[in-house]
Amino acid sequence: MESPTESVNVVQPSLWASVRESLRGSHQDYTTGSLNRAILLLAIPMVLEMVLESLFAVVDVFWVGKLGADAVATVGLTESLLMLVFAVGIGLSMSTTAMVARRIGEKDPEDAAIAGVQAIFLGVLISLSIGIPSFIFAPRLLELMGASPAVVATGSSYARVALGGCGAVVLLFLNNAIFRGAGDAAIAMRLLWVSNIINLILDPCLIFGLGPFPKLGVTGAAVATLTGRSIGVLYQFYRLMKGTERIHILIRHVRLNLGVLWRLVRVSITGILQFAIANTSWIAMVRIISVYGAAALAGYTVAVRILIFIILPSWGLSNAAATLVGQNLGAKRPDRAEQAVWRTGVYNMLFLGSIGVFFLLFATPTVRLFVSDPGVVTIAAAALRTLSYGNIGYAYGMVMLQAFNGAGDTVTPTIVNFFGFWLFQIPLAWWLAFHAGLEAHGVFLAIVISECAIAGVSILLFRRGRWKTQKI
Repeated sequence: MESPTESVNVVQPSLWASVRESLRGSHQDYTTGSLNRAILLLAIPMVLEMVLESLFAVVDVFWVGKLGADAVATVGLTESLLMLVFAVGIGLSMSTTAMVARRIGEKDPEDAAIAGVQAIFLGVLISLSIGIPSFIFAPRLLELMGASPAVVATGSSYARVALGGCGAVVLLFLNNAIFRGAGDAAIAMRLLWVSNIINLILDPCLIFGLGPFPKLGVTGAAVATLTGRSIGVLYQFYRLMKGTERIHILIRHVRLNLGVLWRLVRVSITGILQFAIANTSWIAMVRIISVYGAAALAGYTVAVRILIFIILPSWGLSNAAATLVGQNLGAKRPDRAEQAVWRTGVYNMLFLGSIGVFFLLFATPTVRLFVSDPGVVTIAAAALRTLSYGNIGYAYGMVMLQAFNGAGDTVTPTIVNFFGFWLFQIPLAWWLAFHAGLEAHGVFLAIVISECAIAGVSILLFRRGRWKTQKI
């Protein structure tokens, strides 16, 4: 509960004043004061940050959709492999956010900067170990994912650029996690503005060869995205070295600190495993759907891209909860941390629930904005409608799991994901598709059922409260 000193006799700024402050960058201490205002100040830039991140996917599929089903299938297969990279980037960023937020809550910006530097060292090492082999073996990876010879021929170069340049994805996630943990959510948002504006401009130019640009086809989408993200990463480094009110990386911080690095690795291993489990489940879904041809795969890809565009902003709300949990646990205020999670869960449910209703009514016209092939449109619209039924479950589940991550407890979400995805979702999708005769629609249904089950279990575990005693 908020104490009387935080809620009585304090004149709170108006809603619009708070919105402007959140976009400009707030200097508020998130461990005191109005909790609703703290959620607002963090959530608005974090939601907009995730909207911008999701634009990478939507812009690519919008332009690539004009090249045909094989090109869209290429993007779908490569993105399913990139899910593993996202798992690494998000898993590492969650532990980074938790550690930086805890130090900021303890009023220790020096150790927060040291933790951020160790995270960057770890991110660079992981990026090289994934990117180099992926660049070399990209065509073979597409074949293993069930790509037809035509898709491999069309998409090998795209896959090489997208997978080989995965370091930009990891570092983009990671550096923004440092800003989020420090409470500098507006800076993380503005960094993605830079990346997305570049991607928006370069995508059609490089795909279709507009003006002086070469015509690269589907490969142009990968080059445009990599360019935008890489410039964004350089800007992130500039802002970290320049410093903010909350965090400032100085030359003396740029050195290995094995103690901090090991604590980060220990938490990150389960964090990475947590998201690897979830994302390999999506790979399994793609592998099952690929049996039913390029149209089914393209339809699923379009539907998931649209859904990601909506869910990533919702993930922004969850990130706000993670930051509030980390900072308030650092300030020895676990009850305030818990209250922040419950409130954020309700707001997320209202947001995603309303979006779900919209897609139930307007799935087909939404899909037609991206593709015109009748076979692809039919499957994509069916997938979008089915997946929208699970929106309320997604909303609560992601907030609860992010709350554990914000506390530094990455083990609990990992266990939940292992049982929910590997032992439940994948077998259920396989059975519904091949034995119940639902084909690709069985996969869509399995995703909804499993996500809602994961949300229910996460709520029960959160109520037990063991996350409040987590040390990081």
